Amino acid sequence: MTIILALNIILSNVLTALATEETYPDLGITAKSAILMEAKSGKVIYEKNADEIRAMASTTKILTCLLALENCSIDEIVTASEYAASMPDVQLNMNAGEQFRLYDLLLSLMLESHNDTAVAIAEHVGGSVENFCNMMTKRAREIGCKKSIFLTPNGLDKEVVTKNGTLKHSTTAEE
Repeated sequence: MTIILALNIILSNVLTALATEETYPDLGITAKSAILMEAKSGKVIYEKNADEIRAMASTTKILTCLLALENCSIDEIVTASEYAASMPDVQLNMNAGEQFRLYDLLLSLMLESHNDTAVAIAEHVGGSVENFCNMMTKRAREIGCKKSIFLTPNGLDKEVVTKNGTLKHSTTAEE
């Protein structure tokens, strides 16, 4: 805890120093998109293609974990469906009907980034992957990610054609 507090203080001081500069240095960021904002004011300190739509990949699993923790007890038992068991690598290699404690699946999700685990959790929490992804998109909006669209709980790419156009599992660095 002391280390985290110290890192927060250091990072806060660095960000404050950057925020007061008239010009911002090239931070050498190799990511395709990035944004650095001052937390209290929302002032953009650094930005690189921040509004471009990007795939989320396995960072999606962070929200999957958050929703599981917000909606379930870690001692609940999760039963793997055939759909969950069919997910491509990276996977826990669960079998349909196999049961797991949610706590163990959250470890699998966050430490190993298992795709089948994300789907099993989504089905358990939301009743279906589609309902869970709607929960994810709603929760993302609540925390300020207004341009994020969740179509999978594991971050695998997916597009859905609707009457209003094509939706893509995606986000932006900005929101």
